[in-house]
Amino acid sequence: MKVRIDVMLKNGVLDPQGKAIGHALTVLGFQGVGEVRVGKSVVLELDETDPSRAKQSAEEMAQKLLANLVIEDFRVTIL
Repeated sequence: MKVRIDVMLKNGVLDPQGKAIGHALTVLGFQGVGEVRVGKSVVLELDETDPSRAKQSAEEMAQKLLANLVIEDFRVTIL
């Protein structure tokens, strides 16, 4: 079963990559771009057939390794 873990900086945490991308988009002529936030997405193939157990396993992986819970939030999606 495939799962996707999306990790983003928490609201209120400065995102210098997002700011740089937002500025570059404006310089390139793209108008109407507001705040830009950059995160990461990890797709995992798990040897699990039960969606709830797959989600629980992915959440544990995110908490222990993939996300810095002090400054980041994450969301697990079953694909």
